[in-house]
Amino acid sequence: MKRILVDTWAWCALANKKDAHHEIAAKIDEILAEQGYKYVTTNFILCETYTLIRNNTTHKIAVEFGEGIQISKKAGLIEVIHITPEIEKEGWKIFKKYDDKKFSFTDCITFAVMKWQKITEAFTNDSHFVQFGFAKRPE
Repeated sequence: MKRILVDTWAWCALANKKDAHHEIAAKIDEILAEQGYKYVTTNFILCETYTLIRNNTTHKIAVEFGEGIQISKKAGLIEVIHITPEIEKEGWKIFKKYDDKKFSFTDCITFAVMKWQKITEAFTNDSHFVQFGFAKRPE
């Protein structure tokens, strides 16, 4: 099964119909589903996502989105990787190494997860993934 890392950008764009990127994210979501991709994300990404959805929409939309994530997890449609101290340590190494990039710490944690899980592609609009060597959708 093909796996893709879903980043905060994609989740927020999908959850908020008023988001400027909602239509493109919804189209990519549809294509990925047709192509049989399984979504992988992290608890760090979800933490960012719930907060941004809450700040950019309403509490109700953020809760509904979170409930949808829980249902999708139980159905096996989404895999949520919880960040362990070991993954956090690898993310910190990446964060320290790249002083010439503006990678967030969550980005670095995510890169460590992707390397560990051998995931080469992310559903994101964040160019940092490409700078680190991963493919992204949208391209």
